[in-house]
Amino acid sequence: MPNPPAPTHVLAHLSDTHLLAGGAPMHGTVDTVQHLRRALERLEESQMPIDAIIHTGDIADLGELDAYRRVRELVEPVAERLDCPVVWVAGNHDSRGPLREGLLGAEPTTEPLDSVLEIRGLRIVALDTSVPGAGHGDLDPEQLDWLRDVLAEPAEHGTVLALHHPPLPTSVRVLEPFQLRAGDALAEVLAGTDVRSILSGHFHYSLQGSLAGIPVTVAPATSYTVRVDAPHLGLTGVDGDQAIALALVYPQQIASALLPLDAPPTVVTFPDGYFDDRDV
Repeated sequence: MPNPPAPTHVLAHLSDTHLLAGGAPMHGTVDTVQHLRRALERLEESQMPIDAIIHTGDIADLGELDAYRRVRELVEPVAERLDCPVVWVAGNHDSRGPLREGLLGAEPTTEPLDSVLEIRGLRIVALDTSVPGAGHGDLDPEQLDWLRDVLAEPAEHGTVLALHHPPLPTSVRVLEPFQLRAGDALAEVLAGTDVRSILSGHFHYSLQGSLAGIPVTVAPATSYTVRVDAPHLGLTGVDGDQAIALALVYPQQIASALLPLDAPPTVVTFPDGYFDDRDV
């Protein structure tokens, strides 16, 4: 039986790092700097050929300039060693001006942080769903028109869309007011386009779904995660189960996997090729 094809692209999808100025711990206990550092270490340890690092928002917790500079100092050297670009997406905790200045070295304007990047025929579109001063997500008509124009011509390997607020419902009731309010309008723009996958964050727990028939992957946070088995009306954050999501792009499909920050103990290892002539 022939070997399956290797992915054409591998995307490292992380989210919700929530760094604070001075590297202060979040909620007084969560070492978000160390968690981000560990996530990047795990990415390098994996030895996977990473084509892009995509951060789907809430890069900083309070939108502080120093926090963005700290994130940049951690991420950029790793991206250089992996020889891959970084795609930044704004979240509801982010502030567009300091984000632009601290991460991009750009003029600190308050315009939506929308962008397009093409990597060997795969188009990555970052869409800013943040609403300054609010927790929910939305898109204005100008952004939707811009997205429609970008997607008018298909890319060779299709498009991956990255945004902070997932276009999915949440079972954590306390998060319901903070969902994306432009889901229907976004679905209308995406229908019939070459968008193959939507990457999101915001919920702090891993979730899969679809919008307009397009798979949606929500990455768990690297800062702290939310328990989906928490009390019905509450939100319980825990300092555990953090992970990076990996988007593995194949010619006919995109697969998703999680790379946990904590590497569990090895139970057994089979050498490469061990099962080639075995009926498993």
